Amino acid sequence: MPILIEISVKMDKLTDRLTITQPDDWHLHVRTGSILQTVIAHTAKQFGRAIIMPNLKPPVTTVPQALAYRDEILTALPENSSFNPLMTLYLTGNTRAEDVKKVAASEHIHAFKLYPAGATTNSDAGVANIEAVYPIFAAMEKHVVPLLIHGEVTNPEYDIFDREKIFIDTQLSRITREFPGLRIVVEHLTTQDAVQFVESANDNVGATITPQHLLYNRNAILAGGIRPHFYCLPILKREQHRLALLKAATGGNRKFFLGTDSAPHLTHLKENACGCAGCYSAHAALELYAEAFEQADALDKLEGFASFHGADFYGLPRNTQSITLAKQAWAVPNHYGDTNNTITPLKAGEIVHWQQISN
Repeated sequence: MPILIEISVKMDKLTDRLTITQPDDWHLHVRTGSILQTVIAHTAKQFGRAIIMPNLKPPVTTVPQALAYRDEILTALPENSSFNPLMTLYLTGNTRAEDVKKVAASEHIHAFKLYPAGATTNSDAGVANIEAVYPIFAAMEKHVVPLLIHGEVTNPEYDIFDREKIFIDTQLSRITREFPGLRIVVEHLTTQDAVQFVESANDNVGATITPQHLLYNRNAILAGGIRPHFYCLPILKREQHRLALLKAATGGNRKFFLGTDSAPHLTHLKENACGCAGCYSAHAALELYAEAFEQADALDKLEGFASFHGADFYGLPRNTQSITLAKQAWAVPNHYGDTNNTITPLKAGEIVHWQQISN
């Protein structure tokens, strides 16, 4: 079967069409309330499943909260959608081993998310002392519950462009030594150092990569004026790091898989004196990845990265439906939502050169 799929992808490529197994998004923010209503259809149109981030206000810290949030997402889906939200719990200093057992027993909750306190949007309830939650890591290792990590230190004395590498050197390397059986996803890689760490780690360590980190370096934020819709955390890095990420994503290594980190914020909260971190990419997620893979002349590797590696890492069946993209240009709208919920997407007002034509 893998050989037949590979041949199919190559044949479609020759006709400027790319058909792959329906992908999944292994790192997604959909918020709640009216913003959820605005954005969820974009993800459901392309992806079979998505790992849903729990950093709401208040954060999703218990199984009942996660199941209630899942019900809200299902209610907001378009009619007849088969999209399956895969829920997570927010790891805090109050998380207990009993919570890990409950997650392990739930068919709808798939991981815990570790936010170092203050690392990103709604992370104030995160973990200030990571060593203090080592007993929870031990329980997760025992019950085979994955740990999803926002890998940055938050001490203000460290340069923002160095925080991922410092986290790897001071925290993540120790976690992987102390808990070799713990399944870890290093979320939204941004540096060559992170790529090298994941490649050299044991098979229980995987990683997600976003479209913005494959397509852009830090010039996108800062050159020619400050452009807040490219601002995300971890922040975009130098070109050498973007190229390392692109090589990792397109190289066929099963440790790397698709995670958009699509993060909707209202436009006025991005375009102000202290704008929110996050890029909204769900409107054209797979198309943006296709552009990046095409740059690397690696469209034949997109299916593995988008559709297989993540499902295999989480021990879930691969999707059986397919999705087709065509090489045809379209203009991204300047905004999504209404006057009360205006969201500015990545590449607003620009041209994307691939477009979904079926699912």
